[in-house]
Amino acid sequence: MSAPASAANVLTARDLTRHYGVSRGLFQPSARVQALNGVSFDLAAGKTLAVVGESGCGKSTLARALTLIEEPSSGSLQIAGQEVAGASKAQRAQLRRDVQMVFQNPYASLNPRQKIGDQLGEPLLINTRLSRGERRERVQAMMQQVGLRPEHYQRYPHMFSGGQRQRIALARAMMLQPKVLVADEPTSALDVSIQAQVLNLFMDLQEQYGTGYVFISHNLSVVRHVADEVLVMYLGRPVEMGPSEAIYARPLHPYTQALLSATPAIHPDPLKPKIKIAGELPNPLDPPAGCAFHQRCPHATERCRSELPPLRLLDTRQVACHHAETING
Repeated sequence: MSAPASAANVLTARDLTRHYGVSRGLFQPSARVQALNGVSFDLAAGKTLAVVGESGCGKSTLARALTLIEEPSSGSLQIAGQEVAGASKAQRAQLRRDVQMVFQNPYASLNPRQKIGDQLGEPLLINTRLSRGERRERVQAMMQQVGLRPEHYQRYPHMFSGGQRQRIALARAMMLQPKVLVADEPTSALDVSIQAQVLNLFMDLQEQYGTGYVFISHNLSVVRHVADEVLVMYLGRPVEMGPSEAIYARPLHPYTQALLSATPAIHPDPLKPKIKIAGELPNPLDPPAGCAFHQRCPHATERCRSELPPLRLLDTRQVACHHAETING
């Protein structure tokens, strides 16, 4: 179980679930997809939680729940100590100010017909009483922080490179100085040479404003450089969560081990065997009984096929595996 919520936490999730009803066609009973199933964590100010896993594991569903784009089906979500469920309209407006999001495709999140300066000033126009001159001054200061020049104020999104657009998206997300920033694959669409610059910018802004980050990525090399804690998900459930250093030094869950084994390295260890995952993610409309990973796990036993492993504390982190001690010596 996660630790009790602390006043220092800017984000607290307890057993979050998000289920979707799916039609199977005429005369067929509807099905239910458990896209998110029992996610719990705490995020402190100025810290970064990385959420990793294959496509379809529930990362983006979690992002939408945390940013109040979608309501969780059940569970508790607190933003800066304020419970989201049951919050009034005014409280929800404040909560939306406190949580901002940076999307994978910056061009899709920008209005192609609106100048950059106006787009960056829009959150201030809606949420503050600053004068037009004060808003412009605040926007220009933020543009300078993210490496944009003053003349960029009057330009349109199509006039920028991908890296510059992501800087613009980050600047807009930080305009209200949110307590939490959710970044959904923010560097995956960028050239490798630009990724490092954008990641450094994320870290510089976090240090300045003390923002808590939820960093969603499938790139474990990127995650290693930004995360304080790592949450590994598989088919909507957490399978391992703990300090980044511990997980990268000695992953305990077979799925985490396979993900790290598949991560490219400049100087790979020739003595370290490669772990290959066979097969694909199970059908979320018909998930397997027991451990969802058992069909692809080389260590699976009959117990794994029938009994769902709970998330339990083991060696400084939480892991959902019946045989974590055995397979890791």
